[in-house]
This record gives sequence, C-alpha cells and structure tokens, in this order.
Amino acid sequence: MSIILVNIRYKLLTTKVKVDGPHKSSEGINVHLPTNTGDYTEKALRLNSKNYYFYTTNSTAGFSVQLCISWLLCFYTGKEILDKPNLSTQREREREMAFQDRMLSLSLCSLLLLLAPPLILAHVSLEPQEELASGKKVGGLVSWRRSVAEAPEVGDVPVENGSFVLAQQRTYRRDPLDGYKKYNGGWNISNNHYWASVGFTAAPLFAIALAWFVGFGLALAVIGICYCCFPKRSYSYSRTAYALSLILLILFTLAAIVGCVVLYTGQGKFYRSTTTTVEYVVGQANYTVENLRNFSDSLAAAKRVDVDQFFLPSDVMNQIDTAQVKLNSSASNLESRTLDNSRKIKKALNSVRLALVIVAAVMLFLAFVGFCFSIYGWQFIVSLLVVVGWILVTGTFILCGIFLLLHNVVADTCVSMDDWVMHPHMHTALDDILPCVDAATANDSFYKGREVTSQLVNLVNQVISNVSNQNIAPNPTPLYFNQSGPLMPLLCNPYNGDLSNRSCSAGEVDLYNATQVWKGYECETKVVSGREICSTAGRVTPRIYNQMAAAVNVSQGLYQYGPFLNQLEDCTFVRDTFTSIDSNNCPGLEKYSRWVYIGLVMVSAAVMLSLVFWVVYARERRHRVYNKQFAARSGQGTYPVQDKESET
Repeated sequence: MSIILVNIRYKLLTTKVKVDGPHKSSEGINVHLPTNTGDYTEKALRLNSKNYYFYTTNSTAGFSVQLCISWLLCFYTGKEILDKPNLSTQREREREMAFQDRMLSLSLCSLLLLLAPPLILAHVSLEPQEELASGKKVGGLVSWRRSVAEAPEVGDVPVENGSFVLAQQRTYRRDPLDGYKKYNGGWNISNNHYWASVGFTAAPLFAIALAWFVGFGLALAVIGICYCCFPKRSYSYSRTAYALSLILLILFTLAAIVGCVVLYTGQGKFYRSTTTTVEYVVGQANYTVENLRNFSDSLAAAKRVDVDQFFLPSDVMNQIDTAQVKLNSSASNLESRTLDNSRKIKKALNSVRLALVIVAAVMLFLAFVGFCFSIYGWQFIVSLLVVVGWILVTGTFILCGIFLLLHNVVADTCVSMDDWVMHPHMHTALDDILPCVDAATANDSFYKGREVTSQLVNLVNQVISNVSNQNIAPNPTPLYFNQSGPLMPLLCNPYNGDLSNRSCSAGEVDLYNATQVWKGYECETKVVSGREICSTAGRVTPRIYNQMAAAVNVSQGLYQYGPFLNQLEDCTFVRDTFTSIDSNNCPGLEKYSRWVYIGLVMVSAAVMLSLVFWVVYARERRHRVYNKQFAARSGQGTYPVQDKESET
C-alpha cells in the first residue's frame, strides 16, 4: 500500500482518467502514479457506453497501481444505475441509494486491499541485503518459501563446550526474542529461542488472520451501519455482477470442499506416519532397556553360582554390584525419559488430529450450508453464517500458521537426526529423545561382562579338572562321589587373559553345546551316609551337573549381550535407529505435514472468499427480486438493469 501514498522522495505524476458521456463535465478520477514504477501503456476500457483510460505496467509497483485503479473504477462505475424514463421516482431512489451502494463497494474493496499485503508477504519476503557469517550476501527479492524451508548458508557448524549444534544451517532464522537477530543455536526443542525463531516463519499467516479479523469486521460494521441508516431499497441490479458473483461463489465453494478433502486425507496420513515413527522409537528404547536389565540380571545370577562349593572371587562379586547399580540407573533413566516423551508426543498428536478433523468438518459444513442458503436467499441465516465464518476463518488461519510451525519442526528434526548420525558421540539436544547410554557405563559393563564370563568358565573348568576328572580313592572326603569313566571335556573360554577374543582349542566345548555334551557324563546316584554316590559310570552327579549348567547359562547370557553393549558404547544402535527414521519415516512426515498445510491454506482462503461473495451475491439477488417485484407492480414487461446496452 505504501506505493500509492505521497512520498517526498518520489516525483508524483497526476493523471486524469478521461470520461466520455453525459456526466463528462462533473465526473472524473485523479490517480497519483509514481514515476519510477515502470513504463506505462495507455489502455481504454468501455463500460456502460463510457470510455475510461488508465495505465498498466509489468513492474511490481505498477501492478499494484493498476490494481488500485481497477478497484477505483469498480467503485466509481459498478453501482451506476441507468434512469428509466417513465419512472419519476426512480432518480430520487437512486440518489438515496448512491451513498449506501458506494459504501458497500468501498468496504469490500478496502478489505481486499487490506488483505493484499499480508497475502503477498506470505509468498515473498523483502529483506535488505546483509552479509552472513560465511561472507555471502543475500537480499532483495527472496522467496518466502525458501526463507522458511532453506536456511542461508553459514560457515562450519561450531562445537562449543562439548555440545554439537544440530541443523544449524536450516534453523538460521530470525529470532523475535533476541531483537530479530539470526538464531544460531540449532535444533533444540527445550530452547525458547528455537521455538520463537521457527514460529516467526508463520508470522505472515498470523498477520493474515489479524488483517482478516480486523478488516472484515470493519467491513461488516460499515455494511450494518449503512443498512440501518439508509434503509431504502434499490430496484436495479447488475446482471454481470449477479452472474459473476454466483460463478465465483460456486468456484470458491468447490475449492473449499477440495481443501477439506485434502486436509482430512493429509491429517489421517500424517497421524499414522507420526504414530508409526513414535512407536518405532519407543520400541527401540524399550528394547534397549530390556537388554540392559537382562544383562544386569545375568550379573546378579553369576553371584549366586555355586559349583560343588566353588564360588566366584569376592572382588569380582563387588565389581558386579557396582556394575549392576550403573546398569539399573541407566535403564531406569532411559525408560522414564522415553515414557515421558512418548506420552507428551502422543497427547499432542491426538489433540492436533482432533482439531484438524473438527476444522475440516466444520468448514465443509459451513461452506456447503452457506452456499445453499445464499442460493435460496435466506438472508438472516446467511448473515449469521457470515459472522460465524468470519471467526472460524480467523481461527483456521491461526491453525494454518501453527501447522506450518509444526511442519518446519518436523523437517528440522529430520535434518538433526542426519547430523547426529555423523557425530554420535557429541552431546546434542537429541539426547533427550533417545539418548545413548553413558559411554563410560557401557564400556565398564562391556568389559565387566567379559571378565565375569571368563571367571565363570575358569570356575567350571576348575571343578572339572580338580574334581570330576580326578580318580579319587574311596574315602569320606567331599570330593569323592565314585566318579569314573571317560574324562569330561573342558569348557571353552571365549576370552584370553587380557579379555581379547579367543578361539576354542581342540577337545573343548563351547558355551552353546556344553550342557548337551556334559549330559552324557552324568551318573546315577544313591545316597550313602547322607551323601550322593555314583552307582553307575559317570563324572558328575545330577546336583553338580545342574550347578555347572547354571554357570554355563549365566556365562552364555553375559557373552551374548557383549555385542549389544558394544553397540551402546559406540552409539551404533542409536545411529542405526536414527538412520532408519531418516530414511523410512521422515519423507512421509514431511510430505503429509505439507498436505495438511496446503489443505488448511485452501480451506481458509476458499471460505474467506466465499464469505465475501455470500454478501455480494445476497445483495445482487435481493436487488434482482425487488426489481422484478417493482416491474410487476408498475405493469412493465421489462425492468432496468445496470449492464443494459446503451441506445445509439
């Protein structure tokens, strides 16, 4: 709007719009055109047998001037009524209605002109040229879509205080909480400045909502005042305005229906895609918690291992206690944070889904009912629907802005996951969603599991070597139980003395088949003097065999959790999780959130324009009915219309 205001920096050119006809001497329009808006071309427009000359241009400023001139011509000529020669009172009624008709046109024109700047700003952002951290300058005419979806290129992402900044380039936006300076803190949902910067991307939509609420409210107030202060009725109407308003009303109603379909379909797909992603993340977190606790339980079981009164050393048992405390703490912390975050996300998703479904249903109902009542001419109900629609459209534009914010947050999160995969060991904001177990805890537990496994294998082999495979003379010592027969194979220790991996030697049995092999060395027993004595050939009694099998099972459990702990230590597990989300879930999240945003924009704009044409069409239809009634009472076969051809 600033281009049509008087500005001392421009030399203004005053152009007289020429008018040919009976009112040439008393009518005319003065329009101020800035001389630096481009090359103007003189064009002529013939309306109602009168010639109007105006100027057009291909430049941006010239287009706005052309728009203003067109609306001025609409206001100046759109409500002109041709005199009917045989109706003496017609001219008097026309004069009484002139101010009312022009005020109505001015209200609607002013409303659309008021909404024009925010609508343009929703797609185009004009920013002064500025120099970024990388030394590149950006400015001039910048696409708003690019400004909110593609952050300016900055230098290398800094790492400060051991924290890595995620998605810094994408989140490089204006921060209204920091004097509209560029926010460079990266993706961080716990940072108010991040939410302020990403929320600022939806500012044009919030501006449209405010402009619509204020502008259309003022227009309704002006129309109401006009009808109250100037109750006279006009008996003429424009066939062109009547037909055009009906056609546009049908088109905008169809656009609203299509927008509601897109909105409903998009929200359903977005909800399913988001729910699937959340369930996958929660499942991965629960899998981690379950494995950590199973490993902790295996360590606790190792403390209770008793193979023929052989136990683990006391220092190893103390180390197991320490490792258990760390494991249980990490598992509980991960479980509580995952549960808390999943509840918040699911609650927010359910609220968003309910709001979108309600918006789609209500706006569809409003558009359809308003169209039907406008066609049937139920003026009072249409007036009520206009007021209701005025408020609903405002709320829909606000919801549209909120969902644009959500769309940007989803896209930021996906970029952040991709950045985190490249730097998994750095402390980042993503640690609050699916954090790695503390590296020191995972490393300590990893080596503690190896040490306990090696100690258990040594304990079992000590019993086999010193008790089971010894041919002890019959005596009442605890080591004698009449063991005899082939010697039992030793259990393979998977680790060397330095806890590095070791291959099994010939004649050893591994952890996975030891119990089956040893089952063939079990003897039948009988009780003699309160002790189990083998009555058949064998190297172990059933009691000792069960104790050895329990030790092997504990060792096997500790051994199989080794790779998992190693993945936790180097964050491979979480990195794979985020890689899967980025590849399988992020495309759907971004796509369907865009569907919802587009649906909201379509519904908001279509219903907004439908409201305007409800008013226009209702007025034209009412004038048409009054005109027919007036013609019938006056006994005329025809009735005057505005676009009737002039007599030559």
